[in-house]
Amino acid sequence: MSFTSFKEIYILGLTRSGKPFRPSDWAERLAGVMSQFRPGGPQPGSHLRYSPWCIPTSIGNVKCVIVHSDLRDYEVMAWDFCLNFAKDNELQVSEIRPKPPV
Repeated sequence: MSFTSFKEIYILGLTRSGKPFRPSDWAERLAGVMSQFRPGGPQPGSHLRYSPWCIPTSIGNVKCVIVHSDLRDYEVMAWDFCLNFAKDNELQVSEIRPKPPV
């Protein structure tokens, strides 16, 4: 799926087989790498905050990263990096907010 028509995508910390992805801080690491991509470009100290276009969070007890389509518009290679990270690690990706597991 190309995810070109969605406002944001959710990369879940679950593999396609449903197993939790490790290391446990993967979402923070991915968002940290993306911290330089932000509205107005990198600024002094901006590496200390997550970009509003790539936010680590949790849905229920599952880590995830929300990647906003503005990242694609700003720097397509950064967008591709996030999608390829998910693909290479066989992570679940959704264009709608997943429901927390019951």
